[in-house]
Amino acid sequence: MMELWLKLLKNSGLHSTMCEILAPAGSKNSALAAINSGADAIYLGLPQFSARSAAENFDLQNFKEISRLARAFGVKIYVAMNTLVKDSELETFLNTLIEVWNEGADAIILSDLFLGRFIKRNYPQIKLHLSTQAGVCNVYGAKLAKDYGFERVILARETSYEDIKEIAKVIETEVFVQGALCTCFSGQCYMSSFAGGNSGNRGKCKQPCRKLYSIDRTGLTDQAYRLSLSDLSVGNDIFKLIEAGVVSFKIEGRMRRPEYVAAAVRYYRNLLNNTANEHDFSNLKRTYNRGNYTIGLAFGQDKSFISSAVQGHIGEFIGILKVENGKYLCCSAEKFQKGDSFKILRDGREVSGADFCENVKSGFVINSKVKLRSGDKVFVTTDTAVNAELLKHERKIDLSISARFLAGTKAEISVNGIKFYGENALESAKNNPLTCGDIKNCFDKVDKYPFEISYESVETDGVFIPKSELNGLRRTIYDKVFADLSKNRNEQVIINHALPTLKTAENNKIAAICTQNCDNVDIFIYKPSTYDADKLNKPNGKTFLYLPPFMTGLEIEKLKPFIKNFDGVYCDGSWAIGLSEELKLPLFAGTGMNISNCVDVAECSSEYVALSKELTVSEQRALSTENTFALASGNIKVMDLIYCPFGRKCRECDKRNIYTLTDENGRKFPMRRYKTSECRFEVFNCASLLGVSHVGTLIDCTLESNPNYVINIRSDEQKQKEYFKNYTRGHGNSPVL
Repeated sequence: MMELWLKLLKNSGLHSTMCEILAPAGSKNSALAAINSGADAIYLGLPQFSARSAAENFDLQNFKEISRLARAFGVKIYVAMNTLVKDSELETFLNTLIEVWNEGADAIILSDLFLGRFIKRNYPQIKLHLSTQAGVCNVYGAKLAKDYGFERVILARETSYEDIKEIAKVIETEVFVQGALCTCFSGQCYMSSFAGGNSGNRGKCKQPCRKLYSIDRTGLTDQAYRLSLSDLSVGNDIFKLIEAGVVSFKIEGRMRRPEYVAAAVRYYRNLLNNTANEHDFSNLKRTYNRGNYTIGLAFGQDKSFISSAVQGHIGEFIGILKVENGKYLCCSAEKFQKGDSFKILRDGREVSGADFCENVKSGFVINSKVKLRSGDKVFVTTDTAVNAELLKHERKIDLSISARFLAGTKAEISVNGIKFYGENALESAKNNPLTCGDIKNCFDKVDKYPFEISYESVETDGVFIPKSELNGLRRTIYDKVFADLSKNRNEQVIINHALPTLKTAENNKIAAICTQNCDNVDIFIYKPSTYDADKLNKPNGKTFLYLPPFMTGLEIEKLKPFIKNFDGVYCDGSWAIGLSEELKLPLFAGTGMNISNCVDVAECSSEYVALSKELTVSEQRALSTENTFALASGNIKVMDLIYCPFGRKCRECDKRNIYTLTDENGRKFPMRRYKTSECRFEVFNCASLLGVSHVGTLIDCTLESNPNYVINIRSDEQKQKEYFKNYTRGHGNSPVL
């Protein structure tokens, strides 16, 4: 198969040199591992505004150092500033962004589409990439990003292959090929935020999706990792993505170790160079492997997509355990050493970790604090020899040197065709004449620089030059060569912007999201259980249609004639901006657009705007306009699942509308099934929202059988408590971290 794709690439004129391998750099060591292993670009974060705030990240001084090294190797460096930005943080955010651009970032990764539009208008020289957190999944989203000034979109991991092809025709496209998958559609996850106060949109995700859950459905009632997805690894399918027009292939993993970064970069580099072998994939598995990998949703949900039995690193299978004379023997042809670690699985589930003890004739012996059994499977999770091999490679910059040291002339040294000269004319030596060997010995010393030296010609007629002067000449030349290679060529930006001033006003309107007709609201947002146009009926009266945040291009095209019957659309995905403009319909920008600052409100051209669910009451008030709303009561959607949590076993499915997801603490999260071209799911918080809006009132009645009652008690706290039973005030008075 790989040979076929390579042939297609050759015939199409595409080459692997056009394909960017983009590696994670959660620390300086990971950045070095990526560069040394052959990455074309790296992405990293700062202490603030990074969606991976728990990574080591880079302060400005470390960023300057690594960016100089990256530029010297021709490696691009992208800075992720892809978190929700509140009003109080805007100036710091913008000043920091400008500072890292001025220090040489090749692009800034933003999740805030509207903030990007503002930045591009004020600072057009800054290059922006739109984060996967923005949820671009169809052509409408891609066109909007391009219109707003973004040079590249990082696609949602759920984007279909057909949509990837269409998007790549519109704008430069980046796609994940390796690493962890979020269970929730990008940018729409509030599970960590509402269940624990740590916002994923702010880089503080506590990964509740990796916890144990049960589902009230046959075969799923026992506790398992029901929402934990296997790691992505597209492997040879990267060639299909190349054919689709994808430019950049992204490896996830800013929280992972340098050896994983090295293994992943080397694997994909060798794939593109047609030199990959079984050891490359083996090394990748040994450095990090969750669930034995999935090829992801671009090509359709596969059987290994969900990793319900094991949620962590399982490494690579290496043998079967045998209990002999009280010892745990792994029968294997491989040999290991002190420091190596293993994971033991029984019936597909993790039993224990284990450490290396000794090699023996038939394999090796391990120890474990848990009693093991014959027949248990042994997986290596830390292979110190592999790790050392992965990290020992040092990338070099080739310098070709020609040197002439002749009497009566200045020393002339040419480095890659660029000439340098000594200060004074050389004289013939009376003793200790300079030899060609002396010159080579001197210039072979590269000091701190990653240079690989070769010589075209070296010529001398026996001149005299003090050793200190020769060494000084070398250091001066190498300093200038590296300075030129690592030079920051970004057009410098001077801070010069004015934040918009909102025209504050009261909004007494009431909007409600309901699956059936409701009364006493100004804006009725109809949320159907199916988006099959043949089965949809528009309710009577003025009605907005609720559109899911993820829709494929084909789904939108099929639904367009039906959408036109409505008075407007509500959507949590920014792609709906373009669709509503095309259909000339008013848009209600949903809470999932994460509108959280004055720039967002000013730049969003929608008829109505719902603020982020993660703002406090005071933060909402500061953004109040006559068309601003905030979720004030009812259900709190915390996840959108663009896959089947039941493993797509459609014939066995009872196709209920509502299921219950129960965590280890007994908290129950309703899970609603709805239908587009296939089944998708929404997860709601275990507690309903109790509160009163201080801007326009948005009430979510998705799960309510009596929405009119919920709407009528919106201002009566006691009745809300009695009705909801389990309730929360959300982030009204509790800021997210």
